[in-house]
Amino acid sequence: MDHKAPIHEFFGLSFNLSNILMITVASIIVFIIAVLGARTLAMKPTGMQNFVEWIIDFVKGIIGSNMDWKTGGRFLFLGVTLLMYIFVSNMLGLPFAVVIDHTLWWKSPTADPGVTLTLAAMVVVLTHYYGIKMKGVAEYGRDYIRPLPFLLPLKIIEEFANTLTLGLRLYGNIFAGEILLSLLVGLTAHGFVGILGGAIPMLLWQGFSLFIGTIQAFIFTMLTMVYMAHKVTKDH
Repeated sequence: MDHKAPIHEFFGLSFNLSNILMITVASIIVFIIAVLGARTLAMKPTGMQNFVEWIIDFVKGIIGSNMDWKTGGRFLFLGVTLLMYIFVSNMLGLPFAVVIDHTLWWKSPTADPGVTLTLAAMVVVLTHYYGIKMKGVAEYGRDYIRPLPFLLPLKIIEEFANTLTLGLRLYGNIFAGEILLSLLVGLTAHGFVGILGGAIPMLLWQGFSLFIGTIQAFIFTMLTMVYMAHKVTKDH
């Protein structure tokens, strides 16, 4: 539990090499899945194409529950990318962790608040961008003083709150799961009794963590579309 992060200083900035590694690995895995899913397209999809099309249909359902398709169709690939990337990221630290000289290299990138808050900030910035693009600056600005002008401070606070809750919810769930897995792995090092007391709960918790990681990817994508709908549609 005394693992440290591989921090490297470059031009006065601190970079977590583990985060860079795991973000790259997650991106490569998602890219490979997308390539395999689109490599041999067929009218009757099978294998990876069937899996990717199921994800696309699933995200279409998320978008359709928040806005009409004419408005929300442009966000399909954003939703698919977020769902796949966050799911893969959540799963990377589930089977094992790699520690070298008390330095943690292999983990879920979403177990770091810097990564999840960056994703959340990106989503919030995109909602503002598309809100202004689709409504215009004047109309978008008026949304902040509707229905009453004195609510403006609360709406500004809401933007920061959305960013924090979106990022910290994902981080908290994934980080807590990896901490408990580390504790259970530590129990298995204390003889036969430790193996009995740690191995079985660890397997059960891994199954539960798989469920939690999947749900958190869904929640992040769903909330992204909820926030987007509030910015780009006129009935919100």
